[in-house]
Amino acid sequence: MIKVGDSASITKSFSDEDVRKFAEISGDKNPVHLDDEYAAQTQFKKRLVHGMLTAGLISAVLGTDLPGEGSIYLSQSINFQAPVFIGDTITATVTVIKIREGKPIITLETICKNQDDLVVIKGEAVLLKPEEK
Repeated sequence: MIKVGDSASITKSFSDEDVRKFAEISGDKNPVHLDDEYAAQTQFKKRLVHGMLTAGLISAVLGTDLPGEGSIYLSQSINFQAPVFIGDTITATVTVIKIREGKPIITLETICKNQDDLVVIKGEAVLLKPEEK
């Protein structure tokens, strides 16, 4: 039974291959993600992982662990707090902060941190949770 305070996490290190595959699938071929020389001229000085690729870790933990299989997204707020670079290791953590009384709807805090414990994404997800068996 899901309750307020329940939490789950997933961790992934992002590679050049991950970024290139995401660019191909999504169509987001912004050179700040794909071109070292271009990225070196930006304020970041090196290539960035797509923000939405990073945010995908949130979806992964929601769909596989908490609330898990059968859960359906209703909404997600995403606030990008810091850049994610190729080679960074990101941990996405979701924590139940609200359960709607009488309805199978839950709200979760969603946070992604890098290997230095720096918050890179902060937001909230609202999900239709699967029926508990």
